This record gives sequence, structure tokens and C-alpha cells, in this order.
Amino acid sequence: MTGAAGRRVVITGLGVVSSIGVGAVEFGAALRAGRSGVRPVTAFDTTGFEHAVAGEIVGFDPAPWIERLAPAELGRAGGLAVAAARMAVADAGPLLDGLRARHSLVAVGTTNAESRDFDQLVAQTVAHGPVGIAPEPARRTNAGRLSTLIARELGLTDVEALTIPTACAAGNYAIGYGFDAVRAGDTDVALCGGADALCRKTFAGFYRMGAMAPERCQPFDANRKGMLTGEGAGMLVLESLDHALARGARIYAEVLGFGLNCDADNPVAPNADSVARCMRLALDCAGIKPDEVDLISAHGTATRANDLAEARAIHQVYGDRPPRTVAMKSMLGHTLGAASALAAIGCILAIVGGFIPPTINHEETDPDCAVDCVPNTAVAADLRVVQNNALAFGGNNAVLILGRYRDEP
Repeated sequence: MTGAAGRRVVITGLGVVSSIGVGAVEFGAALRAGRSGVRPVTAFDTTGFEHAVAGEIVGFDPAPWIERLAPAELGRAGGLAVAAARMAVADAGPLLDGLRARHSLVAVGTTNAESRDFDQLVAQTVAHGPVGIAPEPARRTNAGRLSTLIARELGLTDVEALTIPTACAAGNYAIGYGFDAVRAGDTDVALCGGADALCRKTFAGFYRMGAMAPERCQPFDANRKGMLTGEGAGMLVLESLDHALARGARIYAEVLGFGLNCDADNPVAPNADSVARCMRLALDCAGIKPDEVDLISAHGTATRANDLAEARAIHQVYGDRPPRTVAMKSMLGHTLGAASALAAIGCILAIVGGFIPPTINHEETDPDCAVDCVPNTAVAADLRVVQNNALAFGGNNAVLILGRYRDEP
């Protein structure tokens, strides 16, 4: 750490590939409009499923964003991650030469990595035996490659490349890791976020659990029927404030703090008390009081267990009248390791753009949740501090506190 609190950490670049938009501008406009990216699944054979819709990205080709890597090296998730990283670095302005000249960090959160390739390998093996296994997809299934691919694509040699597999909280974990590294002075610049691709394995798993909705995702709704899966990548450039100011960078927002905990209470069900503790850890790290938070971006999966536990945790920390609490998964589906990274970018764009994105598909708020989820239509708002929640299987919780950039601390 540098001093009592360490260096201030700001966000200067955003990269987005999602089912509702590619790039920060398109993504922000879609969030403001309440656009849904849910559509029938085409990524894999859906025979045998009574319903199969997801937040699938259609028509995106990562090739224009790839300069150094061979196409065969990139699975679906790798392509999304590298493209989003290239976008984030380009968005940050003249930065790449400086990144190559000094120690840097790449941290990518994921749930599945290239499990889509693994699905294909299984199908090939069933159809043709081991002789049918293609070598390149087999090589791509190592999850750690997501971060090393980004480092190689950007030409980084003095770099810590880390892939964080903490499931649905992995994006926030990666951003928090980068925040710590920059704040402590271990690096001036960190490229952090999350990426995941649709795969049959995870879709089938949630489906067999009875957690999958038939048509739409309705977080905090009294009649919600479950989650939907999705895919995407969100990458952010984090810099020390001094480094950003010295190079004249545009500053989107500031990372104020974060909290992590793991209660290991239940493999799949969140623990409300533990989630509340994680929120308090994040607020304490940021030096923020609950009444200073203007918006909560909820994990908000639209499953019965998640929404109830998360809402109870929010009420523990914020009382009977918590800040507005929105769920971007209503538009994107659950993009797993990318989810909290995409939500963090959504929070930043909301701060900069002066709006709160809606929770779409909303009909009637569950009285047991009792949150203002900004139903269906975005609202104008003067946002100073925003909390971004991420909850994962195994009790892995990660909460990020983001703030409007101000000259003074």
C-alpha cells in the first residue's frame, strides 16, 4: 500500500461485446433504451430442451480486432475477451506503447472459459471416437489462456496474466484484483474484466436444476420463473490517477473500493447474512456510508433463491428504503464470468450519462423483495456512488463501489 489508503484508481477505457451492443457507446444506448438481447439459441443443438432462449451474441466477428494471434488459437470466449480488451485499450487513448514498456496486469474472470470447445470435443468423440478430436479445440480448453491470449495479442512481455475462475462473481473479482494492484503501486495500469461464451454444458446444468425461465428474465418480479444464460465480455482499463492525469487521459469514473468474502454455506444458494457482510466490507473499503450510495446494480438473476437472499441482504445494510436496485440481467441474461464486468461498465456509463438503466420485463414487484427496480423504463439521475453486486456458487461474493470522478479525494 502507498500511504494509509493507497493511490486513487480511475477507469479510463471500456471494452464491451454483448448481446445488446458492441462497444461502450452502443452498449450504453441499449441499456438506456431497455433493449433485450434474448433470442433463440443457435450456439449449440437444443434438441430435447422444451425451451431454449439466451442472451446470445449474433453476427459478431472478433477478427477485425485481432492483429497478432492466429484464428485457430481463439475459441469463442477467447475471441470475445481479446476483442473487448482491444476495444478497452483503444478507448483509453494512446496507452499501448506505455503498457508494453512497463510492468502491467491482465486479469480476466470466467466461469466456463472455452467449455464451448469442450462441448464440441465431447460431441466429436461420441460420433467418431478419440480419433475425431481436433487438436486446436483441445488445446484451447485451458481456462488460463483467456488472460495470456490478451497479453500476447497486446504484445505485453512484463505482465502478470491472471484468469480468475470464481464463477458468476469472477468479473468483480478481477476488477478488485486490479484495483488492489494499482492502489498498492504494483502497477500503474491494469486491464481487467470477464468473459464467457454460451455452452451446452452450463445451459443444460441450469435447465436440469429447474432454474431456467422459458422466455424472459424477470428479476424481483412476483411471477419470475428463473434465469436465462448469456454470453459476452467486458474489459476495463484501470490506472492510477497520477498516471492517467500525466498522459491526459479521459477519466470515466473512480474505483472507490470493493469487498470479497466466501461463506461456503451452500453450493448453490446465496446466504443473505454473508452477502450483507460483503456489502459492508466494500463500503468500509471505499469509506462510503450507506446513505451516500445512489444506485445498486444487483446480481439479480431472477431465481427465487437469489432475488430473495440478495434483497434481504440489501435491506440489512440499507434499511427499509434502499437505493434504487436494478438488474441488467433482465436485458443481457446471465453472462456468468462476464456478468459483473458488464454490469460495472453499465454502472460507469450510467454515472457518466446521468441515467439509471431499467429492469425490463417487470410486471409486479415481489413484496418479499421490496426494492425499486426501475421497472421497464430508464430514468434520469444524478449518480455519485454506485454499488455493483456479484454473487456466485459456493458463496463467492464480490461487491464493487464505483464513484463519479472528482478532482478532490
